[in-house]
Amino acid sequence: MSSPAVRRIPGAHIADPGPLGLAAFALTTFVLSCVNANIVSGAAESAVFGLALAYGGIAQFVAGLFEFAKGNTFGATAFCSYGAFWVAFWYLTGHTSPAPSGKGVGLFLLGFGIFTLYMTVATLRINGALLAVFALLTITFFLLAFGAMNGSTGLSKTGGWFGLATAIVAWYTSFAGVLASTFGKPVLPVFPLAGPTDPTDELT
Repeated sequence: MSSPAVRRIPGAHIADPGPLGLAAFALTTFVLSCVNANIVSGAAESAVFGLALAYGGIAQFVAGLFEFAKGNTFGATAFCSYGAFWVAFWYLTGHTSPAPSGKGVGLFLLGFGIFTLYMTVATLRINGALLAVFALLTITFFLLAFGAMNGSTGLSKTGGWFGLATAIVAWYTSFAGVLASTFGKPVLPVFPLAGPTDPTDELT
């Protein structure tokens, strides 16, 4: 008599990469949003370039690769895409000559806004914390896109404030994942929604 098949959970031996990806996204978004919201001088935008490449870009992309290993399609798609976004931003805004036009930057941001919008729909089956992150990020992208296309400092500044809100919620969600791992149980609520959960993933 054969023994019953044992279901293997993909990537069960890998630590949850979600908190790293969210933290990298949050910090890079926070610094750039401080510039966009005019909290600091626009000259400070150069300070985000290193973050965009190393933390928001490379670290977040690596988190996405580990999400692939864990079988998490949403996490892999999100972190690899936004990691690539930050590397593209690093190149687009600091390493091109001549500098891209406002309409070019706006089109770049608009494309990521559309991507973020359909990823927001997917979060309806995950948890409320991620839903808030992606909903706020969608608004941020569209405000910044239309602000860049139309040369509207008002829209860009409002987008900066929404970006700050996005960063804060992303940090919260990352913190919840770190605490869940170190305490071995949920500590901060992420408000799970209707979808099935992956037992290897504290966030998604």
